Amino acid sequence: MGTRQSTRSYQATSGPVTMDAAGRPVLVIEQQERKEPSSIVVMKFGGTSVADGDRIKRVAKRIVDAQEAGHPVVAVVSARGDTTDELIALANEITDRPREREMDMLLSAGERISAALVTMAIHAMGHDAISLSGPQAGILTDNVHRRAKIVDIKPDRVTRALEQGKIVLVAGFQGLSTDNDVTTLGRGGSDTTAVALAAALNAEVCEIYTDVDGVYTADPRLVPSARKLARISFEEMLEMAATGAKVLMLRCVEFGRRYGVPIHVRSSFMDVPGTWVTEEGEQMEQAIVSGVTYALEDAKVTISNLPDEPGVAARIFTALAKAGVNVDMIIQNVSEKGITDISFTAGEDELALIRATLEALKPEITFDGITTDNAMAKLSLIGAGMKSHPGVAAKMFETLAQNGINIEMISTSSIKISCVIRREAIPTAVNALHEAFNLSAELIHQDEDSD
Repeated sequence: MGTRQSTRSYQATSGPVTMDAAGRPVLVIEQQERKEPSSIVVMKFGGTSVADGDRIKRVAKRIVDAQEAGHPVVAVVSARGDTTDELIALANEITDRPREREMDMLLSAGERISAALVTMAIHAMGHDAISLSGPQAGILTDNVHRRAKIVDIKPDRVTRALEQGKIVLVAGFQGLSTDNDVTTLGRGGSDTTAVALAAALNAEVCEIYTDVDGVYTADPRLVPSARKLARISFEEMLEMAATGAKVLMLRCVEFGRRYGVPIHVRSSFMDVPGTWVTEEGEQMEQAIVSGVTYALEDAKVTISNLPDEPGVAARIFTALAKAGVNVDMIIQNVSEKGITDISFTAGEDELALIRATLEALKPEITFDGITTDNAMAKLSLIGAGMKSHPGVAAKMFETLAQNGINIEMISTSSIKISCVIRREAIPTAVNALHEAFNLSAELIHQDEDSD
């Protein structure tokens, strides 16, 4: 399972949910110093891992094997295969505008079904186990339906079951709101459930089992020479998740980094070491660039001929934030005669909401028009080595130019360079950058404790 080197531990608090100054619930898993992690292992299995009876039995065996190796086990499961889509289709048979509270009641059933079936498979193998819904496992959330955030974890029932020698199956993707309603956590919710439970239980590791065997230097479906990474830092994985990598969701990695929980991304179908996501350390691979990612869901929005005066940008992006729009890159053109253009990227599925929000601002902010382009994609280079190696951006831009690829927007951080390019250029761009930065080469530092 690997060894966790940190001396930190994390434990859920008891008592009422804590509120911030604005009256919003906040996560209150507290840090305690100088306590070694427990031997508990949290294992998470995605929908493809439990898609049919044979796969459920395979998952049950892997869980039992971990317990027989001496680890108390908590396993978090997603809904089987296409169950969530089927439940959404059922709702759409009744109404095209179902209320979000009732959708949470409906959609949370998928994970409970998986948890119960895996528990039955473990029973059939002669081992004791219990399945719990998210609320029964002590997952407490805010009151936002369909995209709730975890604010506290009270795993008393999980702990008692582990003390009784039971394997605990927890339905992922769900929790109980401060209003005592069932909520769902949105995209990647089961991964988030697993890492949050691992933090609350002070687990040795959180293993994320999926249909890939680790984190690669690029999408292996697009780049045949892509290489699996033995280890990657939380910071690099956060950037990868934010820029298009689908292996782990952003909130899951954020939990891991905040509470020091090592995450091991592994294959559900092969018993081989995967990729460890941990704090950056001396044993980390010292590559300048760790990976190339891309996102095809972004669109570019341009607001033309805005007054170039203080407060205009603030009003625009405050209105978009209040509407729940997640804005990524932002560029303001050079002012000419007191007017300017602002361009930004956001999710393609939010274009209608963006247009409605901006049109509502016209009475207070004059502008000529709004243009959108959904044929865009975001291309990113990720690597902690960029901090100390100049010239990465220049090499990236030169490589794209040599392949006839135009850059429309640029954004950078200390370990990331992102460009907006035409969507059809992504296959060429990803392969060209992967080759230019020699990402197919073997590890510079192999980590001997990666299995």
